[in-house]
Amino acid sequence: MIFEFKKLLFIATINLSFLFILLIGIQNSSNKAKVNFLIDETIELPVSFIIGTSFITGSLLGSLIPLNPFKGR
Repeated sequence: MIFEFKKLLFIATINLSFLFILLIGIQNSSNKAKVNFLIDETIELPVSFIIGTSFITGSLLGSLIPLNPFKGR
């Protein structure tokens, strides 16, 4: 139980650090683009922000998927 809590705390800390560094790093970004969703599109965002947030989201989701799903059975 304590191991899972430490793992989640470590993952959250690392990814929040990545987000903080990303927000500092895109201050002078001039390349902007819109993301097209099925219904609507976003405002113009820096390309580095779009790529960075997708990296952080993938890191969060990938760290929550167990490597051996049949371990508990």
